[in-house]
Amino acid sequence: MNPLLASVVALSLGAASLLAADAPAKPKVETPKAAARFQNDGNPEHLKSPLAIKPDENVAYGPHRMQVMYFWRAKSDKPTPLLFYIHGGGWTNGDRSSVNGMLKEALAAGISVVSVEYRTIKDATEDKVVPPVKGPMLDCARALQFCRSKAKEWNLDKTKVGAAGGSAGACTSLWLAFHDDLADLQSTDPIARESTRLTCAAVQVPQTSLDPHQMREWTPNSRYGSHAFGIVGDSKKKESSFDAFYAAREKIMPWIKEYSPYELVTRDDPPVGLFFGTPPNLGKDEKDPTHTANFGVKLKEHCDEIKAPCELVYPGAPNVVHATPNDYIKATLRPELK
Repeated sequence: MNPLLASVVALSLGAASLLAADAPAKPKVETPKAAARFQNDGNPEHLKSPLAIKPDENVAYGPHRMQVMYFWRAKSDKPTPLLFYIHGGGWTNGDRSSVNGMLKEALAAGISVVSVEYRTIKDATEDKVVPPVKGPMLDCARALQFCRSKAKEWNLDKTKVGAAGGSAGACTSLWLAFHDDLADLQSTDPIARESTRLTCAAVQVPQTSLDPHQMREWTPNSRYGSHAFGIVGDSKKKESSFDAFYAAREKIMPWIKEYSPYELVTRDDPPVGLFFGTPPNLGKDEKDPTHTANFGVKLKEHCDEIKAPCELVYPGAPNVVHATPNDYIKATLRPELK
């Protein structure tokens, strides 16, 4: 190569390198990460969603970190009814922020609101509660008694208390609605002497039974409930937790009779409204067997047989009187608003 040409080429390459070094690097395009699924980390102050309205009170009703409740006072010169809200999450997850769906409407109707946190299945297991579901259920019963003990301070009419909630919170609400009064009139504890009876319950996608035989008969691909009784499967034997639950049914039948709402309902129980987002499909596999309207159909049949008041709502349901849980609560606790 001509020496002069070689020099020109070298100079050109050097300049190109300098220009490249000065050129700003192209920014990396980062793919946004999907939001992590909310998990209850044992701190009742951590919420999945912000509360629509700041509570008036934040009160402990027991010694455990999860035994706290949040109270919203309806404006009224007279004692108000109370919406007693129990969040869902399989007794393992969830938090009070799900009360947002009912909060504003209840307060506008002159109904005060409490949303309850409670021990999870894990907490109850660590506390050696047997069966574990007894922990969250009795926590909610105690919270209800605590609310009644605050009736004067919170301007509540303790004779008008309606429970609400979704999924496991709905199951607990029905358990309270159907269970005999847990008040201990001989107790030296004034809170324990308060009633656990409800005026009504309006619940969304409840598990109305904790009997694995019933669940599998109603919905063959059922898979929920074993954790309530501390039952786990065996991966080595390829046995699912629900199969182990089903196999243990006869052994744990006393627990099922104590904690399954279906087993407890009697004619003198308060009226309940059951609300589902999809129509039933009895005897068939369901996309979401844990929240199927099959639970509602079978409890409704049982209630009708014993003449216990029960309204069932799902898309296409007959004889719907109240379209939403809010409608049901207002009509029952504030009938004068009609």
